[in-house]
Amino acid sequence: MEKGEKIRVLRIINRFNLGGPTFNVAYLTAYMDERFETRLVGGMKDASEASSLFILENLGIEPVVVAKMQRSVSPMRDLRAYREIRAQIKAFKPHIVHTHASKAGALGRLAAIHEGVPIVLHTFHGHVFHSYFGKLKTLFYKNIEQWLAKRSTRIIAISAIQKYELSEVHKIAPKKHVEVVPLGFDLERFNVDQAEKRNRFRTRFNLRKDDVAIGIVGRLVPIKRHHMFLDAVKALSKKHPNARFFVIGDGESRQDLLHYCDKAKILFEWKTAPSELRPLCFTSWIKEVDDVMAGLDIVALTSLNEGTPVSMIDAQSAAKPIVSTRVGGIEDMVVENGSAFLCDVNAQAVFNDHLDRLIGQPEKRSAMGKVGRAHVNQSFSYKRLVDDMQSLYLKLLKEKNL
Repeated sequence: MEKGEKIRVLRIINRFNLGGPTFNVAYLTAYMDERFETRLVGGMKDASEASSLFILENLGIEPVVVAKMQRSVSPMRDLRAYREIRAQIKAFKPHIVHTHASKAGALGRLAAIHEGVPIVLHTFHGHVFHSYFGKLKTLFYKNIEQWLAKRSTRIIAISAIQKYELSEVHKIAPKKHVEVVPLGFDLERFNVDQAEKRNRFRTRFNLRKDDVAIGIVGRLVPIKRHHMFLDAVKALSKKHPNARFFVIGDGESRQDLLHYCDKAKILFEWKTAPSELRPLCFTSWIKEVDDVMAGLDIVALTSLNEGTPVSMIDAQSAAKPIVSTRVGGIEDMVVENGSAFLCDVNAQAVFNDHLDRLIGQPEKRSAMGKVGRAHVNQSFSYKRLVDDMQSLYLKLLKEKNL
C-alpha cells in the first residue's frame, strides 16, 4: 500500500432485507475510522420480506444493489450477479473483500479469489448445516463452504458456539482459521423514551394496563418454527385471559401459519388488535422495533437453528425477559435463568411452562429484564463491533505486509 492510502473494503451482503446482518454491515460501513474506505454491495430482498434500505439511508450510506443476487438459486441469474460483483472489485480495487451470509459469501469470495484480492473474509451470520435441507443437499453446501474457506484469509464466527460448530462439528475450517467477532448494534433506542414507546405500541393494539403482551419477532419461515409459539398460545390463552400474543413479521410461511391456527382453533386477528376472544395477532412487519420491544412484556423465540438472532439482543436491551429454544449462539447471547429461560427444541411443555411462569410473575419479569439490559449493553455495542473488526483488518494487513 502507498503511504497515506486508504484501506479499501468491499463489503457484500446477501440482500437488503430487514434483519441483523443489514444493521451490522451498515455500522461497519458507516463507522470505520478515517483509515478505511468502505463500499457496500448487496442483493435484492424477496417480495415477502421487508426492505432494510431505510437503515442505510438513515446512516447516509448509498449501497450498490446487485439486482441479480437473490435468495433463490438460479444458475444464470447467479452467474450474472457474480460477473457484476467481479466488475465492482475491478473498479474499486479493494484490499479487503468481506462477505456476509451464504449467497454473498459464495459469489463474493469466488469473485475476490479470481481477482486476486489480498484479504478475503467471510462472516457466518448463521449456517444451513442442519434443519434446512436433506443430507445430500447439506453435504453439497458443506463441500462448497469447505472449498471456499481454504481460499479465505479468515472465517468469522459471531459466537464461540458458532466457532465450535463450524470448526469441530461441521469441519468447515480449522479452529485457528476462525475468528470470533460478536455482532454489535446501536442499542440506545431501546434505552430512551420507553414509556412513550410502550404507550404507542399498546394503544395501537388496544392493550389494557394489566394485559401481558408476549411476542415473537422475525421472518415467517420454516426454520423459525412458529408452530411452537402458536401451540403455546393455545395452551395458555384460556388460563391467562389477560395474555395477548403477537407474531411480528412476515414471510413465506404466513399462509401455512394462518391455516394452522384455523385447524387448531386458535383465534387470531390479522393486523388489528387482539381481544379476549381472539388473543393472538399477526402484525406483519413493524419497522419501529423499539416501540415493539417497549410494548411487549415477554419475547419468545422458537427456532430450530440460529446464528445470533437480533430480537434476543433487542429484547434484553429493552429489559424484557426471554423464553427461547437452546439453538445456535443463543447461549452466548443471554444469561440462562438470568435474562432468559431456555429449552430444547422439542420441549413444548417446558417452553409453555416458562411462559406460564413469567406471565404470572411481573416481579420476575422485571428482575430478568434488568439482568438482560446490563448484559447486552456491555457486550453488543456497535462501537465494540467496529473496534474489533478494525483490529482484525489491521492485523491481517500486517500479516500480508501490506
